[in-house]
Amino acid sequence: MNDFIIRTMRPDEIAIAIDWAAAEGWNPGLADATCFSSVDAHGILIGELDGAPAATISCVNYDARFSFLGFYIVRPDLRGRGFGMRIWQAAIAHAGPRVIGLDGVVAQQDNYKKSGFALAYANIRYGGTVAAQTSPRDDVVALGDVPFAALEADDATVFPARRPSFLRAWIGAPGHVGCALLRNGKLAAWGVIRPCRNGRKIGPLVADDRAAAETVLSALLARVGGGEIFLDVPSVNREAIALAEGLGLAPVFETARMYTGAIAPLRTERVFGVTSFELG
Repeated sequence: MNDFIIRTMRPDEIAIAIDWAAAEGWNPGLADATCFSSVDAHGILIGELDGAPAATISCVNYDARFSFLGFYIVRPDLRGRGFGMRIWQAAIAHAGPRVIGLDGVVAQQDNYKKSGFALAYANIRYGGTVAAQTSPRDDVVALGDVPFAALEADDATVFPARRPSFLRAWIGAPGHVGCALLRNGKLAAWGVIRPCRNGRKIGPLVADDRAAAETVLSALLARVGGGEIFLDVPSVNREAIALAEGLGLAPVFETARMYTGAIAPLRTERVFGVTSFELG
């Protein structure tokens, strides 16, 4: 245990966490590492045992009030020896007095509750293969054509903190495709689809209603073609579940969205696709 050292990851090491997440079946995006480091590079930690990677975790501080925790993984051959708790405590310390959110695996809910987290709702990952869609309508535009201030303000209605640096990185990452729907010149829905280890994930997908969400989702699929896709939806949004099931997608994974304290009211009825289980 004395040879276990916790430190901030170097940018080139974030791929370790991504690879380990892939091995756990979390299917990260191909450009996730760069996007994650844009938020709070000091919040991505690695634990080394005798100089070799032994554990990872991220607890990124979005602002002075909110952090999000993810990538909590201990190397399989080292589990049960206390390394996970050590790096967990370091991550929680990095967050300081901030409220922390996470998407934890269901089996660990009770352990997270012991650390002060309370269940808000479940997020359900739907997956399946879909056909290519027709060309988008005239009122669908590229996400890069939407004024960024409008996009940032809309994102703030569904996420506990403003995250401009992350949004810019997410929208502009290699392989990421974004679309938006305008109604009477105002932003009604928007979303991003990105390539992953397996298939593609759609997230975020934010919309005023199911019809708007379906329009943007169809536009995204038209841009990239058909194939295997995944959509992570809050269980409390029945319209989002109906959208996923309407596409023929089926549940493949579930997480528990949990927080350590109160957050500003969010419009979860507008969340048809969660951005990322690792960063919220």
